[in-house]
Amino acid sequence: MPPRRSTTKGFARSSALLQERIRKASESRGFAESRLLTQWAEIAGADVAAIARPVKVGYGRGGVGATLTLLTTGAQAPMLEMRKETLRARVNAVYGYNAISRITITQTAATGFEGGQASFQQRPSAPAPRAPDPARAEEARSIAAPVTDSGLRAALEALAQNVLSRSKR
Repeated sequence: MPPRRSTTKGFARSSALLQERIRKASESRGFAESRLLTQWAEIAGADVAAIARPVKVGYGRGGVGATLTLLTTGAQAPMLEMRKETLRARVNAVYGYNAISRITITQTAATGFEGGQASFQQRPSAPAPRAPDPARAEEARSIAAPVTDSGLRAALEALAQNVLSRSKR
């Protein structure tokens, strides 16, 4: 039986190219196990993931038992405090041993600081665009009419509609 030939023909998967960089970025914040970040909703549960997220894993001087720091809003902190032991057990199940010995909770305002904003929910999608005003659409069409290239004309027409429909501040 002849040896199997490679089907990638010298190309590598993008996940293989990024894996090392993701690991280094995770480890810089103490996350030796990046699954804790990428699969937080599955590990902690959807209800906890909606109110908190992992920020840092800090290791003590002896190297035994790490501290997981969670970010939450002030109103959710007491609820999270009651779930700390259950959460610690679930996180340690990911590591496969008792890696996390403590969980600390950091609170922030709903607006938060730049690095610690507390928007835990998925942001709603952008609102549907309104139908263009026919008068503005016609004006945009007349502005872009002298252009002979159809692709450029369509782009200029869309730009003109955006500029003309912009609200006055």
